[in-house]
This record gives sequence, structure tokens and C-alpha cells, in this order.
Amino acid sequence: MGALQMVRKILLIAYNGVTALDLVGPMQVFSTASGYSKATTGVALYDLAVASVDGGAVATSTGLQILAQPLREIGLEQIDTIIVPGGRPNDNSVFDTRLVPWLVENGPRSRRVCSVCVGAFLLAEAGLLAGRSATTHWDFIETLKRKCDGATILDGPIFVHDGNIWSSAGVSAGIDLALHLVEDDHGRKLAMDVAKMLVVYFRRPGNQHQFSSSLSLQASTDTDFSDLLTWAAGHLNENLSIEILASRSGMSPRSFTRKFKAAVGLTPAAAIEKMRFERAKQLLSEGDLPLKRVATVCGFQDEQTLRRAFYRIADVSPSEYRQRFSSS
Repeated sequence: MGALQMVRKILLIAYNGVTALDLVGPMQVFSTASGYSKATTGVALYDLAVASVDGGAVATSTGLQILAQPLREIGLEQIDTIIVPGGRPNDNSVFDTRLVPWLVENGPRSRRVCSVCVGAFLLAEAGLLAGRSATTHWDFIETLKRKCDGATILDGPIFVHDGNIWSSAGVSAGIDLALHLVEDDHGRKLAMDVAKMLVVYFRRPGNQHQFSSSLSLQASTDTDFSDLLTWAAGHLNENLSIEILASRSGMSPRSFTRKFKAAVGLTPAAAIEKMRFERAKQLLSEGDLPLKRVATVCGFQDEQTLRRAFYRIADVSPSEYRQRFSSS
């Protein structure tokens, strides 16, 4: 109960052009956690504040206006967690440059400094990512890498924690991050209750890829192969040999293999295995199907083939993966 009685001040940074969901998504998670606790124990867990440099009305990227406090009126010694949402990184006028020296001075004072989506660029400008691992929206990974020579920018994870720096991927990933922070503060049960209340998954592992293998494969290729991959994703438990895939594409196996690899960057067999592996990860983390059944549903030849794929791709056994990431 002692931990539940601690009220933590969460400061969410606002500026003109901020992405609305980057800001209100995490805010809703903390607000729901606090409201749930207050209803059940009589104690609020979080004190939420939205602040901009000057205060007043802030226009989000959607046009929605948010009323913010001036940063100068925030009791800095009371801040537990700073959250920096993203905006439009290609528009240099979006990020209020006056936030950079403020973060330089006050970031290290806080227990946690978090970024959502391209909010990581503000942390980078403030030097807070130096020597750290971090992530951002998948479309801006390479740009952030060029900006952060002294940081390790990870391509893919939903969120990353390194020291007092927490960073998350695009938009909705801020909700995953906030749920993780609630769990870190007050335990798994409360975070799960919040997820149920908000009707969101509890919870995507931090190292889960930002988008599915089938989606990323489709995004890298043309319409014909995109349709084929969409079909294959719904038939993973069937025979998806090169001959069958080639026939469905109206090509000879040799021509299909050559064109598919040129377009997708993987052989047909490797692409199908990648999709089956992702489906197996989902089944292992979200349910308790026996491994033999998981192998059958996902189209692996047998349980041993499933094990070999996990050791080769993830360097863990299917059982170890389930223990680490199961939501049950």
C-alpha cells in the first residue's frame, strides 16, 4: 500500500504541431490508473500536468487545441516523469527550440524522461540520448541515427528503456510505454486493469516489432506479391511450397523465385517462415496452446521444426519465449 500512496507528477510537454495521440494516449493511461486506484483505495496515483514554454492554447497536428500551463509555473523539484510527444519532424518550425535548453537542464533531474514517436528528436537535441539505446517511429530511424552519433538507435522495438531514458515508437506505442510505466510503478495487476478499461492489449512486449512481418513484407513489394502475401498470411497452416505460390502468381517456379526475391528481398521460403514465426510468437504470448498445436496452426512441420526456427531466429526456445512474454 505504501507504493500506492505515492503520488507521482507526470509532466507532458506540449508545443504547436504536437501529435494529439502522442500526448493524450499516455495521459489517458495515467489518468485511468489514477482514477481506478482512487475508486478502489481512495488514493490518486498520478498528478498530471500539460505544459508548454509559454502556456495557453496549443494547436495539435489535428487542429485540436489543448490548454497548457507555462513551464515556468511547474514545480520542477516535484516532477517524477517527463513525457515528450512527437510532432512533424520534417517541419523545423514545429519543435519549439526553447524546449531544448529546458530539457538539458531539467531532464537529468527527473526520475524518467520519455519520448513518444519523433519526440526522440527533442531528446537528441538536448543530448539526452548520448550513450543510450533508443527508438522512434520506423520511418525516421535512419534520420535519428544520423542525428545521434553517440546513441544506439534500434530499428523496430515498440519501446526501449535505458537508464532514466525511455523511448517509444510511433503514435499508439506511447500507450504501450505508459502501460509499462504504470506496471513498473504499481505492479502488473493495475496495468492490466487499465488495459482492460481502455480496451487495449496488455501488453505488447517492448521488443515486439513495430509492425507485422506480413505488413512489412507487403510494404516492400508490388501489388501482385502484396496480394499473394496477404493470402499466404491466412493460409499458414497449409502447404505453401514454391510450386503452389508460383502457380497462384501465374509464373514458373524459377521465374517466381527470382522475381519474388528481387521484390521482397527474401526467398519465398524465408518470407513464409518469417510470417509463420511471427504467428507463433503471437500464439505463445497470448494463449496457452501446447507447442505441438502451435506448430500445426502456424504451418511448421512439427514441434521440433518450430523449436529450430525459434533458436535460429530469436535465440530462445518457444517455451522460454512464452515465459518471457506471455500476457496470461
